[in-house]
Order: sequence, then structure tokens, then C-alpha cells
Amino acid sequence: MTLKLTVNGKVHELSVPPQTPLLNVLRNDLALNGPKYGCGLGECGACSVLIDGMAARSCVLPVAAAVGHSVTTLEGLSHHGQLDPVQQAFIEAQAAQCGYCLNGMIITIRALLNHHDDPSAHQVRAALEHNICRCGTHVEILQAAERAVVINADLRQEAPHE
Repeated sequence: MTLKLTVNGKVHELSVPPQTPLLNVLRNDLALNGPKYGCGLGECGACSVLIDGMAARSCVLPVAAAVGHSVTTLEGLSHHGQLDPVQQAFIEAQAAQCGYCLNGMIITIRALLNHHDDPSAHQVRAALEHNICRCGTHVEILQAAERAVVINADLRQEAPHE
């Protein structure tokens, strides 16, 4: 069976069983290594991707469930060489130690900003509540998330209004 999957704006035709975890397809068939295999149970967040702008755990999502939707991975957040504000904020805050959790953290904050222009610190913490960082860089991650909110707001104000 051939499935058409839109990932990072590009349509891919894949011959994979429909129940194959989306994470496996992204990493093994499309060579997109942003999403990580962490727990394999959808609990840690390392495998997170955006599906139609919402965060989803790709390790427990069958690829067939993503057909007809837009999938965005960490690699697809930047546009024309310009980092996404969340990516930029994580770099500025030096919010990485081993970096394994960062995919999930960045994707989760991007999803939050997709639906809340100016989330509170409480909303940011609540969004990140189910993302696990084993290195203990939570303070830097929260600083990066708060910085992302500011950068995102600044970019919205600079954008031309139609």
C-alpha cells in the first residue's frame, strides 16, 4: 500500500504498512532525525512533531493517522535559512546539555505559540509538563521558552498587517 504523507511541506509517497509508527517513517524512510526515540510509549516527548500545528507523539501514532495532514518536524521549523523563534530562543538561552529532549521541548513550545499569542508562564510550564529532560536543564529550558514568547511577539508586531 502506498501512502502520501506531507512532511515539512513536501509530499512523500511511501510504501509502508499503515500501522508503522510515524517516528519510524520519519527517521528511517525520510532521514529526519529531529524527532528522537525516547520511551516508545508517548510519555517523554522526545519524538514530538507538529500535525496541523498541534504537538503529537510520533512514536505511538501510526503513519496512516498522519495521511491528509501536514506534519512538521524540527527540521521543518526554519524557513529560508531563518530559524524559528523557538529555535532561536533555545540557542540564545543555551538550553541544552545532552540535547536529547530538545526536539520535544521546541516542538511543544512552537505548538503552544501556534495557538496562544502571549501564553503566561503558567501556560508555558503546563505545556512542558509532560516533556522529560533527564539532564536537569529545566531552568534554561524555561528561560528559553519565555524568550521564545518574546521573540515570537516581536516578530508578530513587525509583520506587515493586511
